Amino acid sequence: MGSAPAEAPPRRSAAELMDVLMWNREPVGGPFALIDQDGRPRTEADFRGRLVILTFGFTHCPDVCPTDLMEIARALTLLGAAGEAIQPVFVTLDPARDTPDLLKEFVPSFHPRLIGLTGSEAAIRQAADAYKVFYQRVPRSDGEDTIEHSAFVYLMDRSGAYLGFFPPGTSAERMLTILRPHLAAP
Repeated sequence: MGSAPAEAPPRRSAAELMDVLMWNREPVGGPFALIDQDGRPRTEADFRGRLVILTFGFTHCPDVCPTDLMEIARALTLLGAAGEAIQPVFVTLDPARDTPDLLKEFVPSFHPRLIGLTGSEAAIRQAADAYKVFYQRVPRSDGEDTIEHSAFVYLMDRSGAYLGFFPPGTSAERMLTILRPHLAAP
């Protein structure tokens, strides 16, 4: 008698994951192994020593992703030289479409230091699960599909530990009030 294949655990709802983030009920963040827009392997360890602003989304997102990326870029611009201590990172939730080549076109349109990450479906799922990101592919009426996803912008400290998140639509000015105290030398 063979054993039955293990079933994947059920995915948690967006509300459950938001509760985890809001009340710090579980660790947030962790190891990942992805590929950047230049085709280079990247892990979370590559960003040690810098604050990281990390967001998950997809290049075809019609509203939330570009808006948040513009505000992140604006915050970095407003910080001037102090913003060099912060590494902005965008992780796609649509690796089938968001190839390194597409990310290479997409990320510089927001900020020259923005790093775009992609990888296999499994690698993206592992990263998203570590950061408590809800996402699912949803068919549209035109026969294409889109990605429904939570849209938090994560702030990680220089050691990779979770500091907190910015809700979707947070202005650059509001980000600055949170970022500035963390810019002091460690």
